[in-house]
Amino acid sequence: MLIETERTPNPATLKFMPGQAVAPAEGADFASPEAAERSPLAKSLFSLGDVERVYFGSDFVSVTKAPGSADWEVLKLDVLGLIVDHFASGAPLFVGEETQVDTFDDPEDADIVAQIQDLLETRVRPAVANDGGDIVYRGFQKGVVYLHMQGSCAGCPSSTATLKGGIENLLRHYVPEVVEVRAV
Repeated sequence: MLIETERTPNPATLKFMPGQAVAPAEGADFASPEAAERSPLAKSLFSLGDVERVYFGSDFVSVTKAPGSADWEVLKLDVLGLIVDHFASGAPLFVGEETQVDTFDDPEDADIVAQIQDLLETRVRPAVANDGGDIVYRGFQKGVVYLHMQGSCAGCPSSTATLKGGIENLLRHYVPEVVEVRAV
C-alpha cells in the first residue's frame, strides 16, 4: 500500500493519504487519547506518545505532533507503519456508536442555514480538506455562524485568518444575513 504524505499550513501537522476512503463525509476529530477510544487507528497513533491530535477526513488522515516531540522525519515512519497496518488488516475505523454533532438554529432561519451549509460544503470544506483539516457547521444565531475547526485547522497559526478573512468574507458576500463567523 502506497501512502502519500503532504505538508499542511500547520507545521505541526502532516497529512497522510492512503488512496482510499477513510472516514464519513463529516470526518472525525480526536483531540486527546481519551477521545480516541472509539477508533483503533486513532488510539494506536496516540500510543506513539508524540501525537497530539488525529483527524480522519474523507480520504486522508492528518496527524498533529506534540510540541517538543520528534521531528517529522523520525515520527513519519512510525505513523506510516500504523496506518498501513490498520488498512491492511481490514479493521474498522470506529467501534461502537458514532456520536452526532449537535447544532443550534432558529427554525425561522432554515433558508439562510441551507445557503450557509451549501457554501460550506461546496466551497469551504474542499479547500480546507486540501490542507488536512475540516470545518463543521455548528449553528447560526442572530447573524453569527458558529463553526468548529478540526484536523490541521485546529490550532493552526493561520486558522484565524482563514476563519475571518476567508470564510467570513465568503459567507457575508453570498448571505447578507451573516454578520460574523466564530470558532467554537
